Amino acid sequence: MPKAQRKAQMLDVAERVFAERGYLAASMDEIAERVGVSKPMLYEYFGSKEGLLIGCIHRARTELLDRTQRAIADADGPEDVLRRGLRAFFAFIAAHHQSWSLLRQEAAVTVPSAVEEVEGIRRQQTDLIAAVIAGLDTDIGHVEAEAVAEIVVGATERLALWCERHPEVGPERATDYVMDVVWRGVATRLTGGALP
Repeated sequence: MPKAQRKAQMLDVAERVFAERGYLAASMDEIAERVGVSKPMLYEYFGSKEGLLIGCIHRARTELLDRTQRAIADADGPEDVLRRGLRAFFAFIAAHHQSWSLLRQEAAVTVPSAVEEVEGIRRQQTDLIAAVIAGLDTDIGHVEAEAVAEIVVGATERLALWCERHPEVGPERATDYVMDVVWRGVATRLTGGALP
């Protein structure tokens, strides 16, 4: 098996085991057995169990950014950009429910380096939103664009946590909820105080 494919397989299995057992209870022996490789091979690829967890988080971060960028690439105006980006985020969370739960709970508390990676996910989404807002033909400066992006990311993350308790709320409804509350404020900032 090619190295990249083997590494992806290891990350897939590790993500499942971490989600099933929790980071602390997960063992490299079990992960290696499920993958069908030796434990030394896992260490060769990732260095440690913590390295394997960071690999899972980093892969999720990369995939989320890719999905979000592709979703907004051909959007028709600022409202469509926000809606498509939100939908991509909520669809990603729905598709990776177990790993999302692990990342926001145990891993972020028990593994200090995971905190940096999880914050990196927030930062990348904030940077993407701020760049889109700042790139629009508006009077919003860089600092204000960042502030708006932080508000959007914070609201979205909190709603994703709420959605865990309400699995009947899918990505489309979650997107609608954020748009209903957040878009009016964002639109007001983009138009200098006048609602479009």
